Amino acid sequence: MSKPNPMFQNWLMLLLNILLFFSIAKSQPNCLNSQTYTSNSTYQANLNTIISTLSTNIGNTGFYNASVGQNPDRINAIVLCRGDQSLTTCRECVNSTAHELVQRCSNNMEAIFWNELCLVRYSNNPILNMLQTQPVSAARSSVMVENPRAHDRELRALLKSLRETAARGSNGQKVAAGNRSAPGLQWMYALEQCTPDLSEQDCIGCLTESINYFPSCCGGLIGSGILRPSCTLRFENYRFYNASMVQEVPQEPLPPGEQIISFYLNFMSDIYVTELTQFIFHFVDTNNGRARIFIIIFVPVVILIIVLVVLGVFWRKRKYKNIKKKLGHVESFNEDESLQYDFDTIKTATNNFSDDNKLGEGGFGAVYMGELPNKQSIAVKRLSAHSGQGIVEFKTEVQLLAKLQHRNLVRLLGFCTQNTEKLLVYEFVQKGSLDHYIFDPINSSILDWEKRYKIIAGIAKGLVYLHEDSRLRIIHRDLKASNVLLDEEMNSKIADFGMARLFAQDETQGNTSRVVGTYGYMAPEYAIQGQFSVKTDVFSFGVLVLEIITGQKSNVFIQGKNQEDLLNYVWRNWCEGTVEQVTDPILRATTYSFSEILRCIHIGLLCVQENANNRPTMPSVVLMLNSSSVTMPRPSRPAFYMLSYDQEYSAVTQDKSFSASNTTASVNDVSITEFDGR
Repeated sequence: MSKPNPMFQNWLMLLLNILLFFSIAKSQPNCLNSQTYTSNSTYQANLNTIISTLSTNIGNTGFYNASVGQNPDRINAIVLCRGDQSLTTCRECVNSTAHELVQRCSNNMEAIFWNELCLVRYSNNPILNMLQTQPVSAARSSVMVENPRAHDRELRALLKSLRETAARGSNGQKVAAGNRSAPGLQWMYALEQCTPDLSEQDCIGCLTESINYFPSCCGGLIGSGILRPSCTLRFENYRFYNASMVQEVPQEPLPPGEQIISFYLNFMSDIYVTELTQFIFHFVDTNNGRARIFIIIFVPVVILIIVLVVLGVFWRKRKYKNIKKKLGHVESFNEDESLQYDFDTIKTATNNFSDDNKLGEGGFGAVYMGELPNKQSIAVKRLSAHSGQGIVEFKTEVQLLAKLQHRNLVRLLGFCTQNTEKLLVYEFVQKGSLDHYIFDPINSSILDWEKRYKIIAGIAKGLVYLHEDSRLRIIHRDLKASNVLLDEEMNSKIADFGMARLFAQDETQGNTSRVVGTYGYMAPEYAIQGQFSVKTDVFSFGVLVLEIITGQKSNVFIQGKNQEDLLNYVWRNWCEGTVEQVTDPILRATTYSFSEILRCIHIGLLCVQENANNRPTMPSVVLMLNSSSVTMPRPSRPAFYMLSYDQEYSAVTQDKSFSASNTTASVNDVSITEFDGR
């Protein structure tokens, strides 16, 4: 007798699995133990009315809810089609399932039916916008996988990776599908879905219960489904869903190191681990003392290395997951290749990164001036090799920053990567940084009060965009004179987002154990406690305003024989009514509006108050700058903390940003934006 064709066996097994799931899911409507209604009652009439309209009213999202009647005969219904089904298929499924449910749960006032492609549910109680995880039903395959432990571990990871995507939802649906594999394992496919009326938190909670329930109900099985009133999940060893109708969540291919770890874990979970253990003990018992010492040392070292590698991989995956969550609306990198520059083009544009083209250098690397073949001038930031940022995070940040479009922000044109090289390409801002003017005895004469006022207003508008109007709330954290550039018309542009932090719009404050920034511009709560928020940038803006008006640096200010910080000096003169003498002598020798200077000093002192809650927001600052009729509160004593000149420059490394002669120091051992999870 000839052996069956292996391909025929596989197709037969696949068909049996599909039929098994369909028969289990379709043949078991749940007639809940609730109240019953009598035949020919008002409730039955309402039920018949609502059932007859469900399939015709359902739309492209596959979800519909309706209510008919008044209490106590009011009936509420919900229908949900699987997210990968067409509207025609959806309506056919809802129509047949709804009528069958009424027949098989006759006289029950509450029932639910999970079909293969749709869910129909009705009740005399409110069910819309309400999380309900009971009752739970499981549709199980009867086929076991070859390596249950490894399969279940990878499957659980797949189910967790789909959960947040499904909960966020899109286009009126809360559904996500995806696939995953690992060395030595078959591909596994899964689909998770919630009713769209659930909140994101409730959807995650419902799916989490199902994922946690999976090992006890369906562990080691080649395919199963877990069905709840508010959510469903299903997994198989074949792509059971229509991939053209539901977007698959891409699964990152395992890096080579993680593939080795996965293979090792799969191997250790197999029965051969027993044989390996017996072999090791036999080897130790039958060999000399040296062999025993070798095994005793070797095995723990190998285990320790594996543990460290696993922890490292886990940390990197978690960090990147936080980045993707924070930048949820940023498109796929492959969709915007126009941001990428050829390395040879940049190399030629900067004259092979020659010293003659260098504009400055700091902890992040060097900045070079260049000119593209189309005669466009650019500034190229060449990130140092020890920046510690991966290429994926680097490209993700480039996409975000390239979409920040505001006249008071330096525009990021794109990037370039080659081997270990990571380059950021910015528009070239002709006049250089603000510190070249306000702190220079000769160049400061170029900035009359009208130009300085215009610069202050521009910086304020740029911060409003970062804090309020961009897609993510961005905290700059290193606003200072050397990070403000001036174009040909002396418009100010905020530059260098190397220390920025990104917040979702509903986030207001963050914490860090790694304080980075520039002494003299740091808000006290940030410098001392590591707390940062939009008010951190407000503080830096206030310091910068006072520097622009006085022409003096904030960190150490020397007046005659006395040494004091700039904030203390301005505050003391404010209290004594002698604010005019804090104004830059160059301004006092020209025509200027003392009322505008007085208002700007007032605003600057409001921004540098010690209590962050007492500082204004940047939109309020813009309002105060633009209107002399706005009543401003009286400022309280600003925050004072002062470092000596020697302490300042021995504690930090010089950061020249785009400037070749900047003398402001930064605590800057990072090269580019850090991202924090919520």
